[in-house]
Amino acid sequence: MKSKQITLAFVALIATTFFVSCSSDSGSDTPVTTPPVTVVKKEISLSTSATLGSYLSDKDGRSLYFFATDANGQASCTGGCEALWPAFNVDNLTADKLGDGLNLADFGTITTASAKKQVTYKGWPLYYYAPLSSGDGYGGAGTNVPEAAGKTTGDGVGGIWFIAKPDYSILLVRSQLVGHDGKNYKSDYTVGDGVTTYFTDAKGITLYTFKNDNFKKNNFTKADFSNNAVWPIYETDKIVVPSVLDKTKFSVITVFGKSQLVYNGWPLYYFGQDANVRGANKGISFPSPGVWPVPVKDSPLAI
Repeated sequence: MKSKQITLAFVALIATTFFVSCSSDSGSDTPVTTPPVTVVKKEISLSTSATLGSYLSDKDGRSLYFFATDANGQASCTGGCEALWPAFNVDNLTADKLGDGLNLADFGTITTASAKKQVTYKGWPLYYYAPLSSGDGYGGAGTNVPEAAGKTTGDGVGGIWFIAKPDYSILLVRSQLVGHDGKNYKSDYTVGDGVTTYFTDAKGITLYTFKNDNFKKNNFTKADFSNNAVWPIYETDKIVVPSVLDKTKFSVITVFGKSQLVYNGWPLYYFGQDANVRGANKGISFPSPGVWPVPVKDSPLAI
């Protein structure tokens, strides 16, 4: 009897082992379900051009642009301009929607005069380019056709539209000059109305030259920088400029250990009373008109 019980126990043990083994084997054949990975599409990325370097583009690779007349950070492209240069916008832009090399802190959103939302980059409203087609060949009007992905034909249009680059050290604005005295000035620094196209830094802050400087020589800044708050030097060693400007006319000098950008031999400065406000150009009349002119493309060579 005892022998029979041992035999039955042994058979039961083998059966249990076989069942566990089969269960384990059958489990290995069960497909493992991997949760789907959510990929956030990059709404704005950096594209690259052999001639222009890095520039901003949308999720489809279409180029984005700056407009020189947006001196104060508001979109000045209105009316018929909007069809040719449509505003770029992304609702609820977040860091995960930006490509490598882009910082969310550099982006903002404004509302245009036509009540549209528009994304800004470093204070500059962003636009597409949609040039007018040639028409239907029978006298019919053409239509605005969005620029194809990878194209940068809008860069330099009219000397006031520029590809949106992340690394400019110089940009151009086209705006009315208004001195610290509240008067409007023309490009020749006589009182009157009229826009001037002049240089700013990457964020649209006005730059100036000093008429008493010499070729690549800063005659204003003191060695201890005690007067630097009045006319701060434009301190950078980077030369990245719009394609409409001649890069070879820019250089860098060292002023008491600091790098200062120079154009056509003229050292470049800010004006303290502009208080880093986009579009402000109060320095053009301080202490009198023409002593601290804004740099322009045709600034004469310093001597």
